[in-house]
Amino acid sequence: AMGAADIGIVGYNEVAEKGQKVDVVQKLGFGACRISLAIPKAEEYPGVRWFAGKRVATSYPRILAEYFGREGICADIHEIAGSVEIAPAVGMADAIFDIVSSGGTLVSNGLREVEKVLFSEAVLVATPGLPAEKKTLLDQLMFRFGAALESRGMKYLLMNLPSESVERAIEILPAMRSPTVMPLAQTGWCSLHSVVREGELWDKVEQLKAIGAEGILVLALEKIIK
Repeated sequence: AMGAADIGIVGYNEVAEKGQKVDVVQKLGFGACRISLAIPKAEEYPGVRWFAGKRVATSYPRILAEYFGREGICADIHEIAGSVEIAPAVGMADAIFDIVSSGGTLVSNGLREVEKVLFSEAVLVATPGLPAEKKTLLDQLMFRFGAALESRGMKYLLMNLPSESVERAIEILPAMRSPTVMPLAQTGWCSLHSVVREGELWDKVEQLKAIGAEGILVLALEKIIK
């Protein structure tokens, strides 16, 4: 956005806070967090109106101001850099607006999360109106990132099973189009290769074993290129 680079990777929270004109071209699936409002855990919280007239410390004043504007809240926003979570304890603020991942930092500072305002992750961004040669590079990056993202949560299965069970195995494992089936040297047996979502892995394995599959190998996938 400032002309220092044409393409970059940054947290979406930074894109939203800076307000600069960039194109968010791809979500990258890592660096997930949220930006939330938190108050001292001893405070009663009736709702977002609690923040009216309160002092709120944050490193993200733009995002917070927009949120309060939508909610019709008039609050005193204090912009500070770093260690936002200690502001209530030292009397600098009544509440904070900061990045939250696990919530452990809030707990250790006597705070509790009350409003989740923005969900963020790493994103691929680009300057609007890239010239053709740079747009080609961007498309190549998106293709390569996409191949890596597509493989997340997927496993590669290899197994031996009786040839008579192949049709049933194909029903169990439709794969990306159809499993790969190859005959083995031993008559009446074949090898089957397929891809399965990790969340379905054990259920599929149990079904496959029930129809005679054995020697089942489960391998990680680095890329899936469609």
